[in-house]
Amino acid sequence: MTNRFIHCYAGAVGLAALLLVGPAPAQEKAAKPDPNREAAKRPLAILESADWQDLFNGKDLTGWTGDTEGYAVQDGVLLCKPGGKNLETEKDYSDFAFTFEFKMEENANNGIGLRVPAGGRAAQDGLEIQILDDGGSAYNAEGIINGKPRKLTWLKPWQVHGSIYAHAPAKTGYLKPVGEWNTQTIVAIEDHIMVILNGALIVDTFLEDLTPFEAGFNGRHNRTGRLTLAGHSDPMEFRNLKIAEFTPSDPNAAGTADNTPPAGFTALFNGKDLTGWKGLAHKNAVERRALTGEALKEAQTAADEVMNAHWSVADGVLTYDGKGASLCTAKDYGDFEFYCDWKIPAGADSGIYLRGTPQIQIWDPWDAKNKDGSRPDTPEEWVTAYRTGRNLGSGGLWNNKRARNQPLVLADKPIGEWNRFLIRMVGKRVSIWLNGKLVVDRTKLENYWDKGGLIPLVRADQIELQHHGSELFFKNLYIRELPY
Repeated sequence: MTNRFIHCYAGAVGLAALLLVGPAPAQEKAAKPDPNREAAKRPLAILESADWQDLFNGKDLTGWTGDTEGYAVQDGVLLCKPGGKNLETEKDYSDFAFTFEFKMEENANNGIGLRVPAGGRAAQDGLEIQILDDGGSAYNAEGIINGKPRKLTWLKPWQVHGSIYAHAPAKTGYLKPVGEWNTQTIVAIEDHIMVILNGALIVDTFLEDLTPFEAGFNGRHNRTGRLTLAGHSDPMEFRNLKIAEFTPSDPNAAGTADNTPPAGFTALFNGKDLTGWKGLAHKNAVERRALTGEALKEAQTAADEVMNAHWSVADGVLTYDGKGASLCTAKDYGDFEFYCDWKIPAGADSGIYLRGTPQIQIWDPWDAKNKDGSRPDTPEEWVTAYRTGRNLGSGGLWNNKRARNQPLVLADKPIGEWNRFLIRMVGKRVSIWLNGKLVVDRTKLENYWDKGGLIPLVRADQIELQHHGSELFFKNLYIRELPY
């Protein structure tokens, strides 16, 4: 009886186990990739080639000021001692990526101040990225709600680790346990702020789209300031503090030979052939982006034939005969700096499309002609003749309907001379220098393909040299991708 019971029990347990486990699948389903880790891959890949500089030498506090008594250096580690407050860089920084490692004790609180005025408060006078053991007992408790245990916290969403304090909450779940080293990268380029924690993008926002959750936080419009370790009297350890600057480049970038990129840039045009370029597969960017498979292949093949018939290279100059279609980069670009030297004949018209979107205007402001070909005799006639705005010069975002579409100053050189653009695009905003003069200052580029103004600009797409029925000449096309 005992044996029969044991065998029956064992058989029942075995059957129950099979029922619980179920048949083994032929192939285990692959786990879905973490979208926040996937989103971090692009900026981290771009940052691999950045010019990183040490902010902490591992020996002493050289380059730092503020509460130097509240911090110490031990075995290559920067220690915030109990009672430690703000330690700030001696130098101001505007646009940069900052990477570092940190280790916390339970309930520890610190922060990283961005663009903080010298001696200022990180959160109120600049921006503070939270460094916080947000899972600590000081901020959480267990409670019973409707008879069920619940985890309670008195932290606001914008107070958890990685958040821009009082501005933008971070995604949670990526901190390592207390006592382990974490790796964090903060990108601050113009109003774009990203926080990447242990390989996951936990903050990705634009400051000009934000309103602080509380009054008294006034630093989001700062363009420069100190980088701060904002101590809150709690012990914390830091190491491997490095910075890569992304301040706007020299608009002239003098000193390099033609088609030889300056440091940090890549040549889009090699001065020899059309490598890295393609024809315009469809005049409408929305319809072009919808092309796939054979339809895309056929459209691109036809576009490349047109490109090769009308775009050529002569003596290191990219030349267009004015009879084909626009020329496009083979690669898509999102945030970047772009040098472009251009020259046009009298009366010509062209432009630069950013992310497939028109356009930075190129035209001849010196050609004083009426529509019938006659010349104006008076300044009043001159103004009347140029209702299109050509007399204002090149560089404006001419298709904008709501934001400014005119250049700030006339900066064109006489026809027949080379002009140079430095174009800087961050998010949806563009800055442009023409021949060393600022002609567009962080102006929104509107989505030309959405007449209603509701659909945002795409995050990445091709750069185009615009066909407008004129001969064109380009050289020294260089690009530096910015992390996003």
